[in-house]
Amino acid sequence: MRQVRRGPTAPPGQGYGGVPQQPSYVNGQGHGGYGGYGDDPVDDGYDSGYNTGQVYGGGGTGGPGGRGTREPRPAPNWRRRIKVTSITVVTLLVVTSVATYFWADSKLNREVDLSKVIDRPEAGEGTNYLIVGSDSREGMSAEEKKALHTGSAEGKRTDSMMILHTGDNGPTLISLPRDSDVEIPTFVGSESGKTYQGTGRHVKLNAAYAEDGPELLVRTVEFNTGLHIDHYVEIGFAGFANIVDSVGGVEIDIPRDIKDSKSGADFKKGKQTLNGEEALAFVRTRYALPGSDLDRTKNQQKFLSALANQVATPSTILNPFKLYPTMGAGLDTLIVDKDMSLFDLADMFWSMKGVTGGDGKSMNMPISGSANGNLVWNKAKVKTLVEQLKNDETVTVSGN
Repeated sequence: MRQVRRGPTAPPGQGYGGVPQQPSYVNGQGHGGYGGYGDDPVDDGYDSGYNTGQVYGGGGTGGPGGRGTREPRPAPNWRRRIKVTSITVVTLLVVTSVATYFWADSKLNREVDLSKVIDRPEAGEGTNYLIVGSDSREGMSAEEKKALHTGSAEGKRTDSMMILHTGDNGPTLISLPRDSDVEIPTFVGSESGKTYQGTGRHVKLNAAYAEDGPELLVRTVEFNTGLHIDHYVEIGFAGFANIVDSVGGVEIDIPRDIKDSKSGADFKKGKQTLNGEEALAFVRTRYALPGSDLDRTKNQQKFLSALANQVATPSTILNPFKLYPTMGAGLDTLIVDKDMSLFDLADMFWSMKGVTGGDGKSMNMPISGSANGNLVWNKAKVKTLVEQLKNDETVTVSGN
């Protein structure tokens, strides 16, 4: 006969877990199968749950219908989120920078081959850029020529020439007046490849460019100064005006009233912002100035430094809506030598910004007088100046 074994006495009306205690049926010493039925004294480890107080349908505290509450949502892993965001931002910056580099590099017009220049001086310390502003009207419509007062002459000539030296003692910007008296040396034609022997003839410096382009200009500058030119950069009328407009104009303090019908300049003395058309008129003005070509080169230096300061600001560099139009306007019209890299161009640009500040210096080539309407350089001062540039020393020579 089966016996009924009851558990310990519980409070009235309750068993274990608050559920009425159920009887446990046993057969002999061992538990039977489900519900206690079975003859073999084998404990199979199965518990019906009736003797434990377990409530079916619960996984914890029961809610309506016996369902358990949801586990609380884990707190956000901010460290991981910040890491993922940082990696994403850095990746985007790298991709954008690389894409911008190749885009800008493809726009450079590397047309000048300095390997054609013969009998070159040895390179010194630092880097020397020959920066040329030409009166090229290429790509300009009749309306643009009229608005910019450029005229319609064919070909192109040099309207301004400067040497920018960069090194460890601050940048030095030296204007070479277009009327400088220079000797045309023996040279190899840039197109013909033919050697033209020097005859000792003297001309204005801008005539060298008109005769055989950038290569002869570099050859003539190196021959008459003894200074090695590392890179060549040229920009035309339209490109210059477009760059100024792309940055929203350039602020400059004009020292005197200027009115010049040839360049289109009409300015009152004082600080003002010039657009592209006005800026071109300002740097080209010559006949309305008391010192003519020498005063014009000072205005050109002043404006280029102001332009560099305007462009090299966080509001331009970090703003793609200003940066890309500015780069596009400049790179499309720049003509450089075949070895010029974007890093060289950036070095030139940042050095130009520092010309009027810090350790920078700007000057005209020292002049001793004139001959046949040409400006004659002061040979002693030029020699000292070139030696200081070659050795990358602080320039102590003063110009006109």
